[in-house]
Amino acid sequence: MTLLDEAIGSVNGGFLLIEDCVETNAGFVLHHFIKRALDEENEDGCLILLAFANPFSHYDRILRKLGCNLSAHKEKMKLHFFDVMKMDFQASRQQNEVGDGKNNLQNGLIRLFGQIHEAVELSCSVQNRKHFTIMIDDLSQLEIAIHGSTNDVLDFLHYCTTINSNVECSIIVLNHMDIYSTTEVSQLLSQLEYLANVILKSESLSTGLAADVHGQLTVINKGTQNRKGGEYSRSMVRNFHFKVKENGVNFFYPGRQLEN
Repeated sequence: MTLLDEAIGSVNGGFLLIEDCVETNAGFVLHHFIKRALDEENEDGCLILLAFANPFSHYDRILRKLGCNLSAHKEKMKLHFFDVMKMDFQASRQQNEVGDGKNNLQNGLIRLFGQIHEAVELSCSVQNRKHFTIMIDDLSQLEIAIHGSTNDVLDFLHYCTTINSNVECSIIVLNHMDIYSTTEVSQLLSQLEYLANVILKSESLSTGLAADVHGQLTVINKGTQNRKGGEYSRSMVRNFHFKVKENGVNFFYPGRQLEN
């Protein structure tokens, strides 16, 4: 178990928000949780990946280096991949100028949610999946697709968390912090951080660039309580460094040797 896994703990039924910037892209964290969600020990688990930024080949190439075959998991229906870049939100943009664009944009999200719901129902009925992870890479691209509607983004996330009352659904979202400046988006970030059980921030080193350290992670784990009211975990904050390699990531505390 890595320092990252220890700091975050279980995300089952929770909301993990990953925040990064151009200098310290946190894509490697998503790759880590893709592999974790598809682990063979998680027999009744299923990953739904909403890709707004990269095609399937991008994830497949990287995850193969981590020892995870995404194509095989797709065939087993343990992975449902949605290439949202190919969805026709463009039509909604054009209609926005001549008609009820807001409804058209909402309809685009409704269609996407309908496809997610269908994937969940299929996995439940055919393979008896009970634990689902919905991963969004990345939320800023979703905002662009729907013209930055804060309420629509929050509604979409809420619907995803309540997609099926008979299964446990976790949400993992990557969001870029350094592309925002407007008040509306600041409100969105505040709402996301309020809703998240765990916030992970990927940041540059305060001391500047270093050969053996690519950045630092701050994990804010607010603590969770299970549905039966027991096993409450306390809130905590952890900071550690990371170094991204071709076949993985090293996590280590400042001043210590790299984690193997």
